[in-house]
Amino acid sequence: MEKPKSPIVMVDGLIIEEGRVLMQKRNHPPFVGCWVLPGGHHDCGETVEQAVIREMKEELDILVTIEKLFGVYSDPKRDPRYCTVTLVFLLKKGKGKIKIDRESSEFRFFPLEKLPRKIGFDHKQIINDFKRTRTK
Repeated sequence: MEKPKSPIVMVDGLIIEEGRVLMQKRNHPPFVGCWVLPGGHHDCGETVEQAVIREMKEELDILVTIEKLFGVYSDPKRDPRYCTVTLVFLLKKGKGKIKIDRESSEFRFFPLEKLPRKIGFDHKQIINDFKRTRTK
């Protein structure tokens, strides 16, 4: 596959409950075995808000509401496959039990002060940026 000439738009969800962040363990490249925030590709024909809600339903089988756009991350090296720009949304998890899809082997809520060692993409930076906003 030829690398795209323009960045791919992604969406990620930052779900925080009781000082813990929801992460899932990837079971496919890139970053197999690493913990990441749930998210994925934006599809043509949908808004980025619709995309993040869809991705949470597909990956975790949960409904979410958007609290706010948290940030935009665009380091050209954030994804080894191709250049991506991700919009990170602060989300509130609705009722329902989390169930993972084929892309992940497990999910877990990690205390913000005790993150796993192996974190994929730039998701550690995103979480650290969130922690900094809480202390202001």
